[in-house]
Parts: sequence; structure tokens; C-alpha cells
Amino acid sequence: MFPYNRMHIGREVRCNMNEAEELRYLVLAAQREGNRMLARGLRPLGLTPSQAEVLRVLQEHQPLSLMQLGGLLVCETGSPSRLVSGLVGAGLVERTPSEADKRMITLSLTHKGEEAASGVAEVEAALHGTISEAFDEDELSGAVAALRRLVAGRLAGDALARRSGLSRPP
Repeated sequence: MFPYNRMHIGREVRCNMNEAEELRYLVLAAQREGNRMLARGLRPLGLTPSQAEVLRVLQEHQPLSLMQLGGLLVCETGSPSRLVSGLVGAGLVERTPSEADKRMITLSLTHKGEEAASGVAEVEAALHGTISEAFDEDELSGAVAALRRLVAGRLAGDALARRSGLSRPP
């Protein structure tokens, strides 16, 4: 571990953090700040970021079984059954018997859920605009490529790859 210099409150301080450790904390900080911004935008819709993700995944891929939905979510690594139950209770998602297998239940958005998902898309677009403004095109592409490599072969990375239509992240 090599110490290096950083500015702190107008004065230079010596850090004992290596770049990999700093990157870990920067990714964590960016995720938390992004989640705070997203939560603030979703507040008027009465949704959490996890609920919003379910609505948007269903909007893009419905109908889905609970297991299929779980395989596309980044916010939940286990079964999203409790999350879905809350959305069913709110009248945003409906459970119906699968046409292919009557023992299986499929999930889809209700009309109210479609409207909520469209509201979520607007909030996400504003957040994505904020993110895009922080980088030039090359920086954004480089950051995406680096983070794809970092999450490749891991649960959340694979879920995101399935959602974007990639079989595995590059």
C-alpha cells in the first residue's frame, strides 16, 4: 500500500488508501448518492428505489414469473416475493395463472402500475441526465466498461447483463 496525497478541506493530507480501496469507496459513495437522488425523485410517487426497479423491469419484460423477475433485479439477490406482494397490495402488479402452466403465476403491471412505471421512467431519465452531465462521452464509456468488468460473473452483474440483452457482461 502506497500513501498518496489528496486535498482535504483546503489543505493537502496524506492518505494511506490505495487506489483500489479508494475506487471501492467511490463506487459505494456514488451508489449511495445516486440512490438518494432516485429516492428523492420517487418520493412523490410513493415508491422506493427497489419497487421502482420491479415496475420498470416488468414494464420492459412482462409477463414474468417470480423467478424470472428475480433473475433480472439488481436490488434483490434473493426472491423478490415480499417486494412483489407490496406492489400487488398497492394495485400496481397483478398475479395471474400462466397460460403455459396453470400451476405457475405470472406477474404483470396493472393500468395503475403502467402509469407508475412511466413516472419512474421520467425520474430515472432526470437522474441519468445528471450522471451524463458529470462525464464527457469517453469518460462515461470508459467508466461503464470498467464497471462491467468489475461485476462480470457476479449475481448483480449477471442480472444486469440479462436485462440489457447481453448473455454475460463483456
